[in-house]
Amino acid sequence: SSSSSSSSSSSSHDLKLLFDGECPLCVKEVNFLKSRNEKGSIRFVDLADPKYSAAENNGIDYETGMATIHGIYKGETLTGVEVFEKAYSCVGLGWVYSFTKIPVLLTAANKVYDVWAKYRLEITGRPSLGDVLKARKMRAEQKTCEEATEGECSM
Repeated sequence: SSSSSSSSSSSSHDLKLLFDGECPLCVKEVNFLKSRNEKGSIRFVDLADPKYSAAENNGIDYETGMATIHGIYKGETLTGVEVFEKAYSCVGLGWVYSFTKIPVLLTAANKVYDVWAKYRLEITGRPSLGDVLKARKMRAEQKTCEEATEGECSM
């Protein structure tokens, strides 16, 4: 189909940055990057937007995107610290993540980020990812918590 050609060839961005628009710290980081994105080389995509489409984002569904940060750089899916490295490079601040060029430091940074990603919802005062996914399913299906979870509602 011809609809896939519009995703990268007609746009000027190098990086699509998928982020959780309901995460206060994530939004703070995105706003900082947006303030430096004069060239428009980053396109910011909010996973929390009801119109979010996995099909338009390399098949990255909401649950996968919420588990860790994802970016799509010139068509290639990236995760973790590599996404930040590309994003900061796109806005002229690549030096901030230059340490990630050293493999052992990249590995260590990803381990630290993975812990943050796993617990970021609770750290920022939000329900667990499981509960967020239940609530999203309830909204999508217009069901009560008990209906959506077959009686296992914990919200």
